Amino acid sequence: MKKVKLDIVGLSYSQTQSGAYALVLGEVNGRRRLPIIIGAFEAQAIAIEIEKMSPTRPLTHDLFKSFAQAYQVEVNEVLIYNLVDGVFFAKLMCNKDGEQIEIDARTSDAIAIAVRFNAVIYTYEFILASAGIVIEGNDFLFLENMEGITNSPTEEISSPIPVSGFQNLSVEELQQKLEKALAEEAYEKAARLRDEINRRNAGK
Repeated sequence: MKKVKLDIVGLSYSQTQSGAYALVLGEVNGRRRLPIIIGAFEAQAIAIEIEKMSPTRPLTHDLFKSFAQAYQVEVNEVLIYNLVDGVFFAKLMCNKDGEQIEIDARTSDAIAIAVRFNAVIYTYEFILASAGIVIEGNDFLFLENMEGITNSPTEEISSPIPVSGFQNLSVEELQQKLEKALAEEAYEKAARLRDEINRRNAGK
């Protein structure tokens, strides 16, 4: 079956499921997107690595990477290989001493691990054709068949949300709160603070 390479193109709060996040994977050199609803913990794990934040203690996916490297196991690829009743199935394609090893994983965990190993992400064409969305310009156009897929959002994915209650603080004060949030391992708050700081810096 034909494989399609994907990149992470978005991560934001889900408008359809409270407490969940929408992870959007994009077809490389294409116009299709594959949105997947994931939990807050996995979203934080992905965002922390993408933003190159340094947690005070290793997260679960950091521990997996350290454990794998200690035994000379490399994760080369993540493959989202099936979609059944709205649930995406994924596996880690690993290598140890030249031997190829496949490990079943939740898609959110697999991608959190992929960003730590700089592993490529693939899916099959039939999954992207059935569960993907097609973009025109900067807009997301959701296909009608998305409505039956519970692991994908059925509304437009929201933009990063400014940190509520902090609009009157200076960038220096926001930076102090960011450092405190990291120290307290409040990673969701830290990610939102980082977004607010970046938004202000971009507007200068």
